[in-house]
Amino acid sequence: MQSAAQAYKNVSRQTSSPRDLEANLLLQAAARLQSVHDSWDKERSQLDEALLYNRKLWSVFLSEATDKKNPLPKDVRQNVANLGLFVLNHTVAVLNDPRPEQLDSLIKINRDVAAGLMGHAA
Repeated sequence: MQSAAQAYKNVSRQTSSPRDLEANLLLQAAARLQSVHDSWDKERSQLDEALLYNRKLWSVFLSEATDKKNPLPKDVRQNVANLGLFVLNHTVAVLNDPRPEQLDSLIKINRDVAAGLMGHAA
């Protein structure tokens, strides 16, 4: 499995801005989760890997959002931190009781945040 850090590095070479990079990584994570969701019986074995990738990505966002040196406004950083905490907590819930419908909120959050980063209404 490609690590979230390696994916971040690879995508950074292909995108024009940090916002594009973050949006693309979120969409990649959403696509992995969606693939598991849509083919639960065949792809169930990929659940842990998809959740780990998403968790690592959100851990980076959470870390950046809580860094006092981050130039984003405090309310934006707080919102990102809140989303990050939800994602991390929900991931644990999915691991404890895996069902495909539990992936819906993680997929939606990733897609909505990516859309916002790209300047599209979610």
